[in-house]
Amino acid sequence: MHWRWCPRRSDKMGVKQVVKGNFATAVAAKLARVDVVPAYPITPSTLFPEQISQYVANGEMDAELLLTESEHSAMSAAIGGSAAGARVATATASQGLKLMSEMLFIASGMRLPIVAAIGNRALSGPINIWADHSDTMAERDSGWLQFYAENNQASLDLMLMAFKIAEDHRVLLPAMVGLDAFVLTHTMEGVDVPLQEEVDEFLPKYEPIYTLDINNPMTFGSFGTPAHYTEFKYQQWEAMNNAKEVIDEVFAEFEKKFGRKYEKVREYKTDDADIIFVTMGSVSGTARAAVDRLREKGMAAGVAEIVVFRPFPFDRIKEIAKKAKLLAVFDRAVSQGFAGPVFGDMSGALANVGNRPLLMDFIIGLGGRDITFADFDEMAEKAKKALDAGKVEQEVNWVNLRTELLGGA
Repeated sequence: MHWRWCPRRSDKMGVKQVVKGNFATAVAAKLARVDVVPAYPITPSTLFPEQISQYVANGEMDAELLLTESEHSAMSAAIGGSAAGARVATATASQGLKLMSEMLFIASGMRLPIVAAIGNRALSGPINIWADHSDTMAERDSGWLQFYAENNQASLDLMLMAFKIAEDHRVLLPAMVGLDAFVLTHTMEGVDVPLQEEVDEFLPKYEPIYTLDINNPMTFGSFGTPAHYTEFKYQQWEAMNNAKEVIDEVFAEFEKKFGRKYEKVREYKTDDADIIFVTMGSVSGTARAAVDRLREKGMAAGVAEIVVFRPFPFDRIKEIAKKAKLLAVFDRAVSQGFAGPVFGDMSGALANVGNRPLLMDFIIGLGGRDITFADFDEMAEKAKKALDAGKVEQEVNWVNLRTELLGGA
């Protein structure tokens, strides 16, 4: 058994379940009354379609579970289902997301609000099944909204909100919700699961503007000539910009309905911080605890957790930058030949900001390597050294690098 029931706490909260992250996203798909779930199994996301299959077999979910021959086919089926007017969800990770890559761009180009739960996992080679963000970071330009969950509660909540945001007629873009491999996907946590009637009020039936209809034929994903392609891309870019306002609206509505607050960037002790750690995903809780320890040692530190990575929260980052003397960016992925991808976006966000803080990049936690308080001590020491010098000597820093494994090449 993968979950157990606890006593119901209140009508507003619904029911408390102790579940793995994968089950939290599957529960969200069920509550969202998803119509079609195309899937191909891959570690660590296989538990999502397994749970959906149980729901369908038990009659708890009225949906088509399509077992395809590959992740490429799964996303192709998701595109077909969404174009036909269905609410569609799927799940994948790592190499599976890369096999979908061609179709990800088609899904966003066709403006189809598919929602995918991604068990954030390192890319090969070498083969690695543990957590980092290299899979979704590699798709940051695919035109998908990107949300990153800190815990299993956020995995469920962001999945629900992703449907409402993606389906808004001002947006109409697909969305992915990242939850760190094993740290969240396979770890049991208490989650408040809302009641079905509450979700139905929050997330009504999907009403597409256009659908594939034999009685009213139209073209989807048409041929884009040089005379028109730029305008298609501009409309996608415009939709991403529209999503910023829609996200704020949906987050506010969700808080009013369910009592849990979400922001594009969640701040912790940033108002008087000299150093702000910029995080995403499950490390954010560790970061807040580490900041408490650092403050006990006399270091004014804070945390800015990016929850929404696409569209990138430029305005919030600029506001946070005014508070700090140095921003220490966490990257659980690396853009080879450059730095971490989050660092790149942060640099762009601050390009025209006057009196901007120093900016340092920390490559950390790749391939599932634990992120510990000792790592925070190392980063804090490097950050303090830069502050004391008034400049950054080394912009890209690899944390907890085992030099004894590097050899003497």
